[in-house]
Amino acid sequence: MSDCSSSGSDEDLDPESELVDELGGTLSKWTNYIHGWQDRWIALKGNILSYYRSADEKEYGCRGSICLSKVVITPHEFDECRFDVSVNDSIWYLRAEHPLLRQQWIDTIELHKAESGYGSESSLRRHGSLLSLTSAASGLSTTSASSLKKGYSLREKLAEMETFRDILCRQVDTLQRYFDNCADADSKDELHRDKVSDDEENFPSLRPDYLNNNSSSKEKLFPVDSLKAPVGIDFKGEAITFKATTAGILSTLSHCIDILVKQEESWQRRLDKEIERRRRAEDAYKAALTELKKKPHYGGPDYEEGPNSLINEEEFFDAVEAALDKHDQIEVQAERSRVSRQISLSPDTYSSIGTQKYSKKPRSHTSSLSSSVDLISASDDVHRFSAQVEEMVHSHMTYSLQDVGGDANWQLVIEEGDMKVYRREVEENGLVLDPLKATHSVRGVTGHEVCHYFWDTAYRNDWETTIESFQVVETLSDKAVIVHQTHKRVWPASQRDVLYVSVIRKILSTNENDPDTWLVCNFSVDHDSYPPSARCIRAKINVAMICQTLISPPEGDKDITRDNILCKITYVANVNPGGWAPASVLRAVAKREYPKFLKRFTTYVQEKTSDEAILF
Repeated sequence: MSDCSSSGSDEDLDPESELVDELGGTLSKWTNYIHGWQDRWIALKGNILSYYRSADEKEYGCRGSICLSKVVITPHEFDECRFDVSVNDSIWYLRAEHPLLRQQWIDTIELHKAESGYGSESSLRRHGSLLSLTSAASGLSTTSASSLKKGYSLREKLAEMETFRDILCRQVDTLQRYFDNCADADSKDELHRDKVSDDEENFPSLRPDYLNNNSSSKEKLFPVDSLKAPVGIDFKGEAITFKATTAGILSTLSHCIDILVKQEESWQRRLDKEIERRRRAEDAYKAALTELKKKPHYGGPDYEEGPNSLINEEEFFDAVEAALDKHDQIEVQAERSRVSRQISLSPDTYSSIGTQKYSKKPRSHTSSLSSSVDLISASDDVHRFSAQVEEMVHSHMTYSLQDVGGDANWQLVIEEGDMKVYRREVEENGLVLDPLKATHSVRGVTGHEVCHYFWDTAYRNDWETTIESFQVVETLSDKAVIVHQTHKRVWPASQRDVLYVSVIRKILSTNENDPDTWLVCNFSVDHDSYPPSARCIRAKINVAMICQTLISPPEGDKDITRDNILCKITYVANVNPGGWAPASVLRAVAKREYPKFLKRFTTYVQEKTSDEAILF
């Protein structure tokens, strides 16, 4: 009986060992076609895979979960950091930081799936017959009131039913063998009796008289051993066992019915929720079909940019163009709102803008804008990137100011008034690296003013509409900063970010007949505080805004006004987008966006300086 009690311990009652330790980590999860990849905290406990917005928000509940019993894990064919987790129609697109981490996640999930799957040896381990019979005979079950709280109580009862079935099968086999032996013995006995009867009829004189009167002598003639009687069976023991087995089956069925009754309400709620979920899914599907008829609409990371994208160049371009048009509409509405607010605040003040003349003489080097910008020299601008800055400035002053009108390598792509935009087509490993150069002339502003508003981050959000966020990472000096900025995403193109040094410099002319030059140079660098992330593709830039102020002296002794000054602008941009996109799309977007940027920015500078003194 000691063995019986040990087999009925809690360890033997558990068909599977629960995995109480929770594993977790940060992965990038695809959210939708607007927000793309987002960092999420993925937690793995038992056979449940859940995700949270972050590890700090776990106490507020998960945002979604998947049971691993029927989960399918699919490593991506081309992206070595990505894997998909799916159950029926529910799919999670997940992405690790590197391939090794992806494989660790896949192995861990597969391990938990194997250890917790229904139907495995651990989940359907058979109980001993003695334990089942003892439980049934005593009116107790391995699933007690406390074990009903466990999620696997019904599984345990199914395993117990399987044990009872085996016992009954063995009992039936035993009885069948016994009855077969009985039938076989009876047939042999009848055969012997028939043979004796035939002998008596054929040879009556040979039969002794004592066979008719002495039964004991008959036993000597036909011994019992020769009939091979069936082996005896303990009918009482078999009856007790059969009774205990059937009682166990009835008790187990009773428990199963109790469990099903208790879960009926929960199942009904689940059914109602599932019906409602399917109804919402059908409505969403119909709405998505309607939206797809209006414009190209795609979802999932397989439709974003990349050499293995499932959309062709024409569809890619249509989607990008539609997104840019939407951004333009938002910008126009914001601009109208800003102008209306200005007019409503001070109509008298703004009524004179654009007509006021300035009689002040050209200022000396101590003059400044309302933001007090000192004139720039290289002697006091020393920092750890000084050598790179000097190299970039020298390169731009040497090559960027050269005339490209007669150069066959440069193609004129846009000409609008004084503005001309040139492009030189360059591709490397399938990436478009087209250098771009634009020239423009703006009246009424100085080169110092243009470069100041282009460099100073305090005004960045006033004129830059393509940036989602930016931050000054480090101030190297009064004339140089490191900036990190994230650009707005234009689906299906991936989101980009840029980390660069921005410097402003005044270049004094060596010829008294030539004007001085103001220059802002932005070039990409690395910084430990802002490494590349999985959410954005890190682009590389080398951009320069080069400005010179030309003065047309007024007639006679009149004062110089803004009507007498002209700013000649040369803008050059070398951009490595960092990710793959169709060349035709990138070139079409550059042809569209660069002229818009120049016009928008120079108009902003003209409006900003219209009521300020002239600064040379």
